[in-house]
Amino acid sequence: MIDGLLQAVPTLGPLTWILVGVAAYSLAAFWLDKQGYVPDSISVSGPITTIHTKRGRAFLNWLAGPKRFWRAWTNVGLGATLVVMIGMFVLLLRQGRMILENPPAPSPINEPANVLVIPGVNEFLPLSVAPEIVIGLLVGLVVHEGGHGLLCRVGDIDIDSMGLVTLAVIPIGAFVEPEEASQRAADRGARARMFAAGVTNNYLVTIVAFALLLGPIVGSIAVAPGAAIGGAQPGSAADAAGIDGGDRIVMAGDREIANDSELDAYLAGSSETEVTVTLGDGTETTVERSLLVTRVAGGSPFDREGAAGLDVNDTITAVNGTEVRTERGFREAVGNRTSVAIATADGNTTTGPMGVLVRATSPDLPGVGGEPGDHPLNDSAGLPSRAPFTLLSIDGQVTHTAADVTAALDGRDPGDEVDVVAVVDGERRSATVTLVEDYRENESGGYLGIAPLSDGEYSGVGTSSLGVDYYPASGFLSLLNGNGGVGVVGGGSVLGLVLVVLLLPFIGAVGGGSYNFAGFVAANRSFYEITGPLEPLGGGVFLLANLLFWTGWINLNLAFFNCIPGYPLDGGRILRACVEAVVARLPVEDKHTMTRAITTSVGLAMLASLLLILFGPELLN
Repeated sequence: MIDGLLQAVPTLGPLTWILVGVAAYSLAAFWLDKQGYVPDSISVSGPITTIHTKRGRAFLNWLAGPKRFWRAWTNVGLGATLVVMIGMFVLLLRQGRMILENPPAPSPINEPANVLVIPGVNEFLPLSVAPEIVIGLLVGLVVHEGGHGLLCRVGDIDIDSMGLVTLAVIPIGAFVEPEEASQRAADRGARARMFAAGVTNNYLVTIVAFALLLGPIVGSIAVAPGAAIGGAQPGSAADAAGIDGGDRIVMAGDREIANDSELDAYLAGSSETEVTVTLGDGTETTVERSLLVTRVAGGSPFDREGAAGLDVNDTITAVNGTEVRTERGFREAVGNRTSVAIATADGNTTTGPMGVLVRATSPDLPGVGGEPGDHPLNDSAGLPSRAPFTLLSIDGQVTHTAADVTAALDGRDPGDEVDVVAVVDGERRSATVTLVEDYRENESGGYLGIAPLSDGEYSGVGTSSLGVDYYPASGFLSLLNGNGGVGVVGGGSVLGLVLVVLLLPFIGAVGGGSYNFAGFVAANRSFYEITGPLEPLGGGVFLLANLLFWTGWINLNLAFFNCIPGYPLDGGRILRACVEAVVARLPVEDKHTMTRAITTSVGLAMLASLLLILFGPELLN
């Protein structure tokens, strides 16, 4: 019985442990409150604890001395807040409408656990950076609510108390309680500046944090030499050899490996069935190579249907009866054939056309023509302009890859005719095609009107004799440098850089690759090294980078979230002040009711949009 309980304990997830802890905290806090041990300045309501204090008001009075400066500062912030408010209103409404009209497939972001901003529970917020996240949150809350308190005194609004709100022991909010009568007596400008002060300070912290991060800190971080391994695919040669995520391959055989491309080039050219690889920590391991299917593109003639075809993680053992274990062996076994039989380790053999998987480009592209069917392939061969097909040869030259297509068309001019052989929907077709002028910039020569769907893959089938996923270490560092990368454009545009910063922790879930970036953590730290004047700090640079990253990220999100024009957020309070100013000039008898109707309608629309964005993909699919 006891053994069974002990075995069950490790299976409890982080969320379960947190719920148990919150329940225990709530019971303990309730008992202490009932026994009179909790001071009057602390209010307990279940797991929510509110800590009130009157201390700090003298400091705020002193800090509010240069009132003209603080008014000018928050006037700038108020203008920025109004712009962001309008943008958030339009963005949330538009996104909510799009989800209603065409609900997207649920993604990991929509998982209930990932809605909670709790490190270790939210899969995008690793537990290893929980201290940096908590510090960033505390900084954001202090400067936000401190800004409200400061502008209260600048506007001669009295403060009842200030404080912190926690969920158990986790800080989730802070507050400043203006004295009600004093707040009502203040003019609308003073109130609007007071409401905008918190967001303004969050912007300032974001700018300072990312200026330090993107400047001296990231400038001292470089990508370490070697192929960065994000993970080994199940059943692959790397998996069998014990190579896993976080490893860095610095040598293969007798060749030094500087990056992923060099490792791929070595594997493509080597016919050795065993290769000794050296990892970044000096460990050597021997890999027994086997050819794993890593990708089967949609539309590939080898795409599995039922029991036939190939699937990801299949191991190819032979081509046309010739044993293959490497990329080079596969190429040599295929030779110049346009049809091959591929055998896999599970005993299946699949026969199909061998060529390059392509799609005919849109007929309305420049240089091709705008009329339906006005396309060299459509006119000459009746080939589809959208569905993928397999191009086997051009003028007798076999085309297995995109590079083969380029070589076959080299030296051809617009107006030249070429004989094309392709397989469409399982049917072999031949046609003579007249080349057109290439519409692409800096390109010349005859244009066939096709776009290869993969580079280096035979008939849309990707293979690897090692079977690893590469971690985009250089891509993430480029993003932090503001140079773009990992499928997201961020360089050259402040708005693009802001978007990248917001997306980095879950960039893989929104189409930016297979990996997310939560800072320099255990899973990726071995892919980077410290250089330059900060090198003596060693791993401390990574710690400082994480602290600045999460401080900036959290403050930016706090600012944007509080700009949503819905009560009781700052945006909702600013909206109320603006609506009151407008309604006051209208010939309306009950101005208060009209103001409340407008602000409530906007707030409800924002709430509905937020709920749709968070839960719509799950509920509507």
